[in-house]
Amino acid sequence: MTMTDLRLDGMTCASCATRVERGLNRLEGVRATVNFAVERAHVEHDDRTSTQDLLDAVESVGYHASPLLEPGEGDGEVPRDALRPRLIGSALLAVPVVALSMIPAWQFPGWQWLVLALTAPIVAWGGSPFHVAALRNARHGASTMDTLVSLGTLAAFGWSIVAVASGSGGHVYFEVAAAVTVFLLAGRYAEARAKRSAGAALRALLSLGAKDAAVLRDGAEVRVPVGELAVGDEFVVRPGERVATDGVVVDGASALDTSAMTGESVPVDVGPDDAVLGGALNTYGRVVVRATRVGADTQLARMGAMVAEAQNGKASIQRLADRVSAVFVPAVLTVAVLTLAGWLLFGGSVSAAFTAAVAVLIIACPCALGLATPTAILVGTGRGAQLGVLIKDPQVLETVTGIDTVVFDKTGTVTTGAMSVSDVLAEPGEDADVVLARAAAVEAGSEHPVAAAIVAAARQRGLALAGVADFTNEPGVGVSGVVDGTPVRVTRESHAGSGAPFTGVEVVWGGAVRGVLRLSDQVKSTSAAAIADLSSMGLTPVLLTGDTPAVARRVAGEVGIGTDQVIAGVLPTGKADVVRRLQDEGRRVAMVGDGVNDSVALATADIGMSMGTGSDAAIEAGDVTLVRGDLRAVPTALRLSARTLRVIKQNLFWAFAYNTAAIPLAAFGLLNPMIAGAAMAMSSVLVVANSLRLRRFR
Repeated sequence: MTMTDLRLDGMTCASCATRVERGLNRLEGVRATVNFAVERAHVEHDDRTSTQDLLDAVESVGYHASPLLEPGEGDGEVPRDALRPRLIGSALLAVPVVALSMIPAWQFPGWQWLVLALTAPIVAWGGSPFHVAALRNARHGASTMDTLVSLGTLAAFGWSIVAVASGSGGHVYFEVAAAVTVFLLAGRYAEARAKRSAGAALRALLSLGAKDAAVLRDGAEVRVPVGELAVGDEFVVRPGERVATDGVVVDGASALDTSAMTGESVPVDVGPDDAVLGGALNTYGRVVVRATRVGADTQLARMGAMVAEAQNGKASIQRLADRVSAVFVPAVLTVAVLTLAGWLLFGGSVSAAFTAAVAVLIIACPCALGLATPTAILVGTGRGAQLGVLIKDPQVLETVTGIDTVVFDKTGTVTTGAMSVSDVLAEPGEDADVVLARAAAVEAGSEHPVAAAIVAAARQRGLALAGVADFTNEPGVGVSGVVDGTPVRVTRESHAGSGAPFTGVEVVWGGAVRGVLRLSDQVKSTSAAAIADLSSMGLTPVLLTGDTPAVARRVAGEVGIGTDQVIAGVLPTGKADVVRRLQDEGRRVAMVGDGVNDSVALATADIGMSMGTGSDAAIEAGDVTLVRGDLRAVPTALRLSARTLRVIKQNLFWAFAYNTAAIPLAAFGLLNPMIAGAAMAMSSVLVVANSLRLRRFR
């Protein structure tokens, strides 16, 4: 399947988004979701459908589209159109119109003609975005919010022209046409600015990347665009500059500010062999970095793509709003006609019937429904990115409220994962250096933390590593290979249940154990605080590891996990089974892990949280990525998700309650059309403003 993102132009309400989505999904082999808040479509399609086919499908329902080449491109941008001058010009003209219409003492002979002259440009020029959109949709046999606004203001204006021109002395509604147009322009302008603010976090994230880099070529520095960097290039980063791409420091020392990407407020000290992230700000020292990832593979680019994907997605709670919006406008048109007929049928005046019908048209705006969910997702996921929490799928927001158990992998998640060899115990007659060297030669082919520790220990002792043949990796058991013609196996210690609070591996060749390597791992300094925070939230922490029970109990004791919540000695293939068993017990499980061997368990859990410092497989399998290796991000992610869902529910409640209460009031003549216009405009602004409160989440 091919993924294509489209920028959409011309949408003005949720029903517009629904029409575009239906138009795209009518194509064979296409699955599209349209997000009104960010004015984008995310489309999955096969090779039978080209990008041009997608653009034509959007055009066929009356809107315009263009392909997006970069993730997050244009998110939350305010269209540079004439909205502001239209609003200011219309407002200036509307002031005397409303004053003359509402204050009888100021009404001089022929005042209606002056008011008509002032209102005409408001309706024709100020209201043209509504009329043009309504006409465009009408040509495609559709109706949207613009249809309601255009019909309402034109009806009020047309009725008034007839009354003035005929000299009948009938009531005129120029102030309604003028004020409603101004209110709606103000609402749309405020909404556009608020949407821009909502997308600010993602735009800020995407702007962190450096534009060029000082690459070392034959000992000289050459400035090249970041797009020309290749893996292996070495480049210089001076104080005040941003690291151009992900890499490893090869020379120099400094402290890097990664707060915009990880939420870590304290600059991180780096020196030779330390990994660094592209986009990090160098605070004081000069460092030389070797590029390890470039372009779309960098962590910054992946973060931007993940956040953009989440913001373009839909939570299932939004589907209800979409279904309502799809039938809302035709229903309102029907209610308006019934209101007019009802008033006339039951003896009401033509003026009262007309006023009630126009109020129904104007008050019933589905915009608040369409904005309720996507704006909250837009702000919530953006704020999460600033705090080092990447929410990949909006569905996570609805799952998080039921979570009662958080399962943690041990190595690299609760602990640093930076294991070290504390002792080499050679059997009688064996040389400890030979035992370590042969173990390191085999382990050099593995990426496991234990393997890295053994290789590092051998190099620290200055031991030469021989080549290995027939390398085999048995996950959760060990590795084997042929070293200098001798088959060597490095496996978990056979008496792992001895109670020793460390990890032990046996080095075997010639059918006998030649030595045992003792390794230890340090608990992260922030793990205990994170576990305590989760416990205070009423969640049950569980430690799940393939290590020995003794090691697991030691780690659990250090971070505050009860011994009855420790599950040790579990092979990688069994981690997912443990998660399923907990789910079968009625628990809602979040799994936190970082390794390849955690990926199945992450995918099995109700919510998978992968450490951004971990493997690519774990990051892909998780629903949430914690950018920095700090477990305090786990309660942050859970709280942010719960807060975002709460805001969505508040927005939807307001949107439904507003329309449910307002339409009957308008139909019974209890709402002046001007008040209806102001209330309708404010409903959308209120929903977006409520979502913006998530920017202050701590």
